[in-house]
Amino acid sequence: MCIVGAGLAGLACARALSFRGVGCTVLEAADGVGGRVRTDTHDGFLLDRGFQVALTAYPELQHQLDTRKLALRRFEPGALVRINGKLRHVTDPQRRPQHALSTAFAPVGSVVDKVRLLKLVNDVRRGSPADLLRRPAPGVDDPTTLEALVARGFSDTMIDEFFVPLLGGIQLDPLLEVPFRRAAVILRMLAEGDAAVPAAGMQAIPDQLASDLPDGVVRLHSPVAAIVGTTAVLADGARVEARALVVATEGPAAVALLGLPEVGSRAVTAVYFGADAPPVPDKLVMLDGDRSGPAGTVAVMSNVAPTYAPPGRALVVAEVLGPVDREGVEPAVRAQLRKWFGGVVDGWEHLHTYRIAHAHPDQRPGFSAKQRVDLGDGVFVCGDHRDTPAIQGALFSGKRTAAAVLRRLQGAA
Repeated sequence: MCIVGAGLAGLACARALSFRGVGCTVLEAADGVGGRVRTDTHDGFLLDRGFQVALTAYPELQHQLDTRKLALRRFEPGALVRINGKLRHVTDPQRRPQHALSTAFAPVGSVVDKVRLLKLVNDVRRGSPADLLRRPAPGVDDPTTLEALVARGFSDTMIDEFFVPLLGGIQLDPLLEVPFRRAAVILRMLAEGDAAVPAAGMQAIPDQLASDLPDGVVRLHSPVAAIVGTTAVLADGARVEARALVVATEGPAAVALLGLPEVGSRAVTAVYFGADAPPVPDKLVMLDGDRSGPAGTVAVMSNVAPTYAPPGRALVVAEVLGPVDREGVEPAVRAQLRKWFGGVVDGWEHLHTYRIAHAHPDQRPGFSAKQRVDLGDGVFVCGDHRDTPAIQGALFSGKRTAAAVLRRLQGAA
């Protein structure tokens, strides 16, 4: 059995097959496992490759990982929303009743908007996540997130100041054009759990999956140049033959190797700064409702996980959606944050800027949350582009692809 790619989907697939006694070889082009879920160290800072979080309510996070060993550090529910130059606390009053009054009177949308938000949260908590994601029947509308929010009566102000930075930041979708089905699942996960990061960085998630595999299964620095039947041809000409082969790369690479339809890409940039002190004390994401600059989401990662920064330092990350000017993005973000926190920002150290051209597949209305993984003749494909663009989607895709492989192998026995 050969698996191309040691991202979350490939590792989940290999792990499930290994537990069933199926021997695997996992070929990974990079110098470590994780795919897009990687963490670098920089002078004592932990820098995730992009502003990434795990939502603790994801079912597959609980099913496939030992979350206790991940030592998850949790954000507080809610957000600080910057409106009229000030950060306002907005939270779910059902989870944090002590903030109910400050949320009700925060100048983020109207009181009617907040009542509608509470109703929306309660609505998405009914039924199962699978029901929320199910594609409508032919001929039935599949509204975008924006269309659904407008239909529910939310004001333009509430959409621009709250939903665009929140859902746009999570789904890398500043125009709110992805299906509301996906947004509904995200809202449910936020209502039922927390956003969190492992104490050792997001890299701890793929590292734990890989630790369950036998020694020697994962072969790093092994880029695959072509697929011929169920044989992987490496860039150096070496060939790995197998009874079955799974391509578990990110979408564009899978398209190139297998000739699949284009999956599209949503880009994101993360700019990291080291500061001598945190600009705010909160364990909350900050959303730019004012649209004061390129970054829609900002977080002090060391407030949430002190392990992300060396003693006496703070780690700040700003997320910018879409294509950016590679050279100009850091100065533009710094100028934006100077408006927020004052001249102290001039002294912050620029640690790194990650520009990720393919951070999410571009799934528009009409997409299926369970696309075909068995391509026939012993060839399979998995990844978030076959399910949903999230840790949940990648883990689930790997698991269900492993089940498809087992069915095929048992049928051929």
